[in-house]
Amino acid sequence: MKAAVLTGIRKATIIDVPDPELERETDVLLKLIAVGVCGSDIHYYTTGRIGDQIVRYPFSLGHECTAIVERTGRGVTRVHPGDYVAIDPAVFCGHCDQCRTGRYHTCRNLLFLGSPGQLEGCLSEFIVMPQECCFPLKPGMTFEQGVLVEPLSIGIYAVKLMNNPNAESIAILGTGPIGLSVLLAARDSGIASIYVTDKIDFRLNAAKSAGANWVGNPDKSDIVKEIQTLQPPLLDAVFECCGKQEAINQAINLLKPGGTLLIVGIPETKQISFDIHSLRQKEICIINVRRQNNCIQPAIDLIHNRSGWVDFMVTHIFKFSEFKTAFDLVDGYKDNVIKAIIRFG
Repeated sequence: MKAAVLTGIRKATIIDVPDPELERETDVLLKLIAVGVCGSDIHYYTTGRIGDQIVRYPFSLGHECTAIVERTGRGVTRVHPGDYVAIDPAVFCGHCDQCRTGRYHTCRNLLFLGSPGQLEGCLSEFIVMPQECCFPLKPGMTFEQGVLVEPLSIGIYAVKLMNNPNAESIAILGTGPIGLSVLLAARDSGIASIYVTDKIDFRLNAAKSAGANWVGNPDKSDIVKEIQTLQPPLLDAVFECCGKQEAINQAINLLKPGGTLLIVGIPETKQISFDIHSLRQKEICIINVRRQNNCIQPAIDLIHNRSGWVDFMVTHIFKFSEFKTAFDLVDGYKDNVIKAIIRFG
């Protein structure tokens, strides 16, 4: 079969690799239909690493995908050949201390699609995944919506982790697909006031159209001062979705005493810093959001129940042979890209 692989920094090609095989009774052979380009893919493409996860070439990326079930192991009951499915890219062991307490996303033996040292990605014609990672799409859902299930599940999980049913005001710093997913999840949860910032105006326009009450560009205005003027008590929670030190600083200034900072974005640097005195004086709670946990099905349900709600995020579709063009487009934030999707066949 064909697979798209990285061969160096900003270098990639399509090669022939062995077909995957069903090894366990609960394995599912999947034929890929569509794969989304994620910001983490771009980190690996441009730097060859995220933290201590370092690419060894050649290596295949991709973890947001829609597929059709080609064949199943004898023990599979969850899906059947011909089913269209969204994939949870995290394969958990089911027996470690984390799995036993329901924290499957922090499994001690977790294997994640397109993550160096764990699993090759889904930018290939076929992959094999356990049945637990395969979630049938609802009738009427598009393949592109299936790709958006995984990023939307992160937004749903982040809002769930806020754990404040009385929250009335939040900010989302960074409006890539993850920040926009947090916005949609926050809207669905009924939060009244949602402030959104980004340095890219077309993404701010998308956020405004998707329901943000206020948007601002930190390169063009003092967003902290403006939000403080509009929301004098300050905010119940801030979702940092861009992985930038300056956004962390802004978040702390925007939070009311007792507020919550949720770190969703992946910093490019190994370390970030905090104003510990402000954190202490305000008694700010910091929550690191590790992907998602048990939110794939809620994401499918939300997309299905609010037909077309997420479609605005898909701005570009490429052929499999054009995958490197898609990577370069997303890396450069070109042509008003929000989510680029690679289609097979």
